[in-house]
Amino acid sequence: MRRNKNTTSNIMASIKDIKKRTFHNKIRQRPLSRLIYELFNFTQKERDFLFIITILILINSIVAPYPDIARWFGFMLASYSTIANDSIQTLGTFIASNTKAKWWYLWLFTGLIFVGTTIYSWVVYQGDVSYQRLTAKGFSEAPKTFSFLQLSAPITLLVLTHLRIPVSTSFLLLNVFATESSAIYSVLEKSLSGYVIAFVVAILFWYPFSRLAGKYFISKPWRGWRVLQWLTSGLLWSVWLMQDASNIAIFLPRILVLSEFLLFIGFIFIGLGMLFYLKGDRIQQLVEEKQGIADIRAATLVNLVYMLLLFYFKNLNHVPMSTTWVFIGLLGGREIAISLAKKTMSGRRKSFRKGLIVISRDLQSAFIGLLISITLAILANSTIREAVQNFGCYFLRRD
Repeated sequence: MRRNKNTTSNIMASIKDIKKRTFHNKIRQRPLSRLIYELFNFTQKERDFLFIITILILINSIVAPYPDIARWFGFMLASYSTIANDSIQTLGTFIASNTKAKWWYLWLFTGLIFVGTTIYSWVVYQGDVSYQRLTAKGFSEAPKTFSFLQLSAPITLLVLTHLRIPVSTSFLLLNVFATESSAIYSVLEKSLSGYVIAFVVAILFWYPFSRLAGKYFISKPWRGWRVLQWLTSGLLWSVWLMQDASNIAIFLPRILVLSEFLLFIGFIFIGLGMLFYLKGDRIQQLVEEKQGIADIRAATLVNLVYMLLLFYFKNLNHVPMSTTWVFIGLLGGREIAISLAKKTMSGRRKSFRKGLIVISRDLQSAFIGLLISITLAILANSTIREAVQNFGCYFLRRD
């Protein structure tokens, strides 16, 4: 009997000890288990996308030693990833306000504008499709060899686009091929000034307009707005191509012969069709969450102001710039202007807080993209790496 009692008490003590350890382990393992679960859940949901990225990385490692193949592989990746990520700027409002239109109508409209805009540059600038953006200092030399990391830049851009992060395609794609460190500084300086100018212009334009819109933009839009919206969207798309086609053409020779030119426009034309079929892909949600952006009148005015800003910067000089920074500056200033135009103080405060959240989120995403771009440029570009080392040595000597 005593043995049975002792055995029973030992078993009970062991059970209590196991419960205590289980309890403590749950506390310790809860954050880790949640992280593992989130990773597993993400992997399950994004299985197809991760498979595609894995295949692209494998192809990258195979073609990198062969420049003639690598340049066209890089171009194909850059053409889709650039337009998909930057579609929130140029085609985002167009897609958001034309959800009822057939996707292939939108595709043919933008596709023909792309072909016309690109042909003009190729003819006038004698084989150059970048509107002389790639004649700027540090970008005039076409790459003769390609590293694994350089070809990874557009793959990284595909991942960021899928994660809905609006990154500067100019920083990410151009910096890994810059032959002078001063070229990166010029691009950064022009892009940041573009953000500030766009932010201020948006406030000055949308504040008085928002007060009038509350009176006159309540009713159903006039049919003519549809024509105006398609017109401004087409002009904006054309001006954006003049500014950002360099991000796609950076992989290619600076002068394209006829066969190369036909491959250039043919592949991008097909990629545009895929983008419209997917309704702008995931990053389109960043446009649709902005206040009233689906209204065709608001979309038309956003396109008009943005187009004028890009046209100004295009004619300012040949230095490439981040159109993404100009766009988030424009939308940020618009959010603030709409908030300030609210009639009641409580409405202003509520709208202002919401606007600040949207602005901070967009800026946070843009800075994450900038950090990734600079890191990749340092790893992939020996010129940038040497410049950073010299910069660090300079400060060490001063200390």
